[in-house]
Amino acid sequence: MQRRLIIFNLSNIPIKTYVYIVLALLALVGASFLFAELAEGVLEEEKFMIDRHGAAFIDSIETPWLNERMAWITELGSVTWLVIASIFVCVFIWFAYDRKRWRLFYFAVAMIGISVLTKLLKVTFERKRPDLLEEFDGTGFSFPSGHSTGPMVFYGFLVYLVAKSELKKWLKWTLCGLLSFLILLIGMSRVYLSVHYVTDVLAGFALGLTWLVICILILEYTLWRKKK
Repeated sequence: MQRRLIIFNLSNIPIKTYVYIVLALLALVGASFLFAELAEGVLEEEKFMIDRHGAAFIDSIETPWLNERMAWITELGSVTWLVIASIFVCVFIWFAYDRKRWRLFYFAVAMIGISVLTKLLKVTFERKRPDLLEEFDGTGFSFPSGHSTGPMVFYGFLVYLVAKSELKKWLKWTLCGLLSFLILLIGMSRVYLSVHYVTDVLAGFALGLTWLVICILILEYTLWRKKK
């Protein structure tokens, strides 16, 4: 009887849910592998070709106008801004959702957790920055980029909230696309401003995505269990 009940419950789960789970697991495995590969190279003090090409490309496009824009963009990944924005997100979740407790809890876990992870890894790898520029938060160690891990988790969680909302499909795609593009721009701004290597940013994206997917999967499982 119990076996039949389990089969029946599984059969009620929509196919798209399985697709989302598979995609999430693929992202988790891929991002974890990328971070591990980059971390191993950094530990071995390997010189990455992509870092050299990235620096050369930035030199070729650098202009005063772009310098100013990149300085603005990089602030959207700063600790100060992410803390302030996170408070607004918490207020939004509190008023917009019925089952708000677990969403608030895992959002806090996601943001606090990625901050702690980033700091621990920075002092573990102790990679020096291309340039030390305090005006762009370019102090301390370089690997992984905190301006990549933080925005990936913060704006990535917003992508998740938008995707799960009741907004029209075209609006969901638009907002998710803009938020994803913003994550990439913030990472690029760190390389452009010469405070991070390309590999710092890629590792930050990979670490942030790994942590984000873990938090969302646990959140979704918790909500599913509470709904039963």
